[in-house]
Amino acid sequence: MVMDIGAKAAVRFDADAVKIQETPHILLCASLFYFRIPSALWKERMEQLKAFGYNSIDVYFPWNYHETAEGEWDFSGERDIASFLTTAAEVGLYVVARPGPYICSEWDGGALPAYLLTKGLKLRDNDAEFLGYVSKWFDHILPLLKQNQAGEGGTVIGVQLDNELDFYDCHDPKGYISALRDMVLKHGITVPLFACAGQGGLLQASGLAEDVVPTCNFYPDNREAEFEDKVLHYSGTLAKLGYPLLVTETNRAHYLLRRLLSCGAKLLGPYLQVSGTDFGFTNATNNWGKPLAFMTSDYDFGGMISPEGHIREEAYEGRLLGRMIAAYGTPLAEAASQGLSTDWKLIGQSDRVVGPYALQLKGGGKLLFVTNLDDQDKELAIVMENDTNTKAASSFKLKSGRSLALPSQVPLLHWGVEGSLESSTAELYMAETNDTGAGLAFHTEGYGEIVLLLDAAPVDMKALNATVETIEGGKVRIAFEGKEDSICSIINSDGHTLKLFITDRMKALYSEGLNDADDTINHGKPLHYSDRTEMAAAEWRLNHFDAASPMNKKDKRGPSASRKADYLEQHEIYRGYAWYEATVRLPEDKAVKGILIRSGSDVVSLYAGGEYAGTAVAGGGSSYLHLSNGLQDGKLLARVEIWGHSNFDDARLPGLRLHAMKGIKGLSAITEVRDLSRNWSVYRAKDRILHKELIESPDSSMWPIVNFGGWMSPDHPAFEYYRKTFRASEAADSWTLHFQGIQSLARLFVNGKEIGEVHPFDPYFNISEHVTAGQSVELTVFVERVLGLPSGQIYLYEGKEADNFAVYAAEEEALLEHAESFRSQSGTTEFPISLEPGETAWLYATTVNSEAGKGWRAKVSGTSLKMTVFLEGRIVGRLWLPSQTSRPVMSGGSPDSFYLPGAWYEGVEGSLTILLEAVDQEKQGCLEAIQFISV
Repeated sequence: MVMDIGAKAAVRFDADAVKIQETPHILLCASLFYFRIPSALWKERMEQLKAFGYNSIDVYFPWNYHETAEGEWDFSGERDIASFLTTAAEVGLYVVARPGPYICSEWDGGALPAYLLTKGLKLRDNDAEFLGYVSKWFDHILPLLKQNQAGEGGTVIGVQLDNELDFYDCHDPKGYISALRDMVLKHGITVPLFACAGQGGLLQASGLAEDVVPTCNFYPDNREAEFEDKVLHYSGTLAKLGYPLLVTETNRAHYLLRRLLSCGAKLLGPYLQVSGTDFGFTNATNNWGKPLAFMTSDYDFGGMISPEGHIREEAYEGRLLGRMIAAYGTPLAEAASQGLSTDWKLIGQSDRVVGPYALQLKGGGKLLFVTNLDDQDKELAIVMENDTNTKAASSFKLKSGRSLALPSQVPLLHWGVEGSLESSTAELYMAETNDTGAGLAFHTEGYGEIVLLLDAAPVDMKALNATVETIEGGKVRIAFEGKEDSICSIINSDGHTLKLFITDRMKALYSEGLNDADDTINHGKPLHYSDRTEMAAAEWRLNHFDAASPMNKKDKRGPSASRKADYLEQHEIYRGYAWYEATVRLPEDKAVKGILIRSGSDVVSLYAGGEYAGTAVAGGGSSYLHLSNGLQDGKLLARVEIWGHSNFDDARLPGLRLHAMKGIKGLSAITEVRDLSRNWSVYRAKDRILHKELIESPDSSMWPIVNFGGWMSPDHPAFEYYRKTFRASEAADSWTLHFQGIQSLARLFVNGKEIGEVHPFDPYFNISEHVTAGQSVELTVFVERVLGLPSGQIYLYEGKEADNFAVYAAEEEALLEHAESFRSQSGTTEFPISLEPGETAWLYATTVNSEAGKGWRAKVSGTSLKMTVFLEGRIVGRLWLPSQTSRPVMSGGSPDSFYLPGAWYEGVEGSLTILLEAVDQEKQGCLEAIQFISV
């Protein structure tokens, strides 16, 4: 099947090739995200990519980056999509556009605007109301893509619908993808549409909707032994549907990209070859931790180009692969995978070596791919399957972690020369042609040979640091040791000259091209960057301020009508910081032992009567903070930071659901913590079918009494009913059960009514609405226990619920206004800087741009501090330094450094402003040093 909209489509995803203006291409496509790179550097990053072998970029377009609040749109400045796409066309890069509506990308909420969470929608599904909001986004983004698509003067060659939908519980993928397709077509998009599968679910990701190409994302271990088998399965499945194998995301190692190429992939899309920064409040939370993780502001998976634009070693591998693809050109772009070759085999040290996998080139010849998965170098040879004289085979060295594409019977006519390239133990990586002939460059890591079959006897042959001879069958063999550069020059009978350049692989990586005039290779050197620290900031000043008070009293969003706490999105707070103020009517005869935070996320720092009680990171679950000094005045304040909405949908924590909101749902002053773990009546059941008679007040007089989960059972799994009664305190109005340490599956019933499933990652249950003060409460827990896994202990938290909530909010502008209001009161300071637990402060400095004008990488050392860093009024980094208690897993990049873009200095000097929060209840926060390294 050909994805062809219109009679003369500018771009086609044919079964055998990607064709742009009728020319076949292998797309070597790197992620480059405009929203993570200062706009002044967009062109530089594009030119870097192109210089290192890439011809395409894939680009997400985050909906919530452009719709900052409902109905408020911004496509200017750093958000100027039209400028970005125009620049890509000027540089000469094709663009694979990915406008969502959901993008994942470890971005806040996967780019879905947080206001959608309050609408009661079925996100990412065939839901008319949700699609209505999507249409408003598409009304803004799709005209920009249309103006810049191939065939209309631009270089956009494909548009993705949603992203990895097979990871999400979409009930109607075909209907949903079809609806997105129809919207896109309505806006005049004529380039191919596609939908990518994140975990191999082509049907679940695309619905196999008509005129939508299913594509694959692969993230294996780079040395996974059976990887080609998996890829070839999908390649075959897609071929039956009439589509090419397009790998829209994969690992960044070009070693793996070669393995994908061997399977016939037409698009090679390593994710995040160009790193960046999540500026502002755009980070996500996700399940890359235990399970919760906070994404760092530094967004860097180790790709070719660092966030500050430094070229890394892997970039040279990219250039080598790009040159190899260009050297074979159209024949490779239209090549067909033949899988594991049945004509050729490996001999020698072939254990932990895969291949040869064969690509049949269009017009004749093959590429044979061999890959060393081992940590040891191998001595190998490739011989015909039925060859009995293997002793004559030319062997070669295949180093650890290498994948080579070796030519077999490739017509030299591809390069304008009569004859064929019969075999080579060195990889062809570059070709240049002119009117007098052709130059072919090979790289090797030891001795080897190249064999040619010419149509007629050559007029002349000569070699330097190699031997050249005519062998049986009129073939020409060039043998080399590989210790120094070799060249062989062959003049054919038609007067054309074929020059073969053979060099060490490391030299090939850094090669700048062929020099035909003096028969040499122009060798370059890798780029190196200084790691020397410099004085980039001075005049450090510090000011402490009241942490137990909102930083933006002007932006009050309450009290709510119910006097109860609610999520921040319900108050139209979608990012940044917020403060909940509340009061508790304290009982006269009981002291407050602690505070229970209900459904808190992302970062909740609690102050009771003005004193710091601790910081909780519960991932949307509940948490309990002990109060050493009780609560005297009944006043509570919770400072909440929205680190970011989840970009995944993971049921293990409430805050990891795609629809999860932020903030808190309540605070309860706990006056009694009761251990309910002992003296439960237990009934051993035969199966997991719930029996109503065992839940609704059964006669349990003959049930044994044991500790919760303590019945010794031979069953596996064991199905058990546990029952217990307690009397609720007359002075309380809040009751919460805590199933501490539970690893079993369990369902909770209160007075015979089912409350829900007990969750190991969120083991708190608020049962207040099912309890009457002073009355008996009957608990029943149905447990499915697996041998060896604990059922934990059960605690009851009784207390008084807080009310009279008022909510305040502050994003970047309000935070900076607060900082400026305290600047005049600040005093000089020096490192190390210490804050007591719970304290907050503003740290100020003047910073100068680097000598080259490209800014700085700032490395931070310290403990137990959270930092929000502003440069010239923009948040450039949010850090959480190592802590003994509440710090979550930090993932995605460097957790202890930030990038100061030189392009954002308004002059030679810039203002550096840092919010410091000491968030370890048991230890001082300490900022030991900030070291600056010039970009």
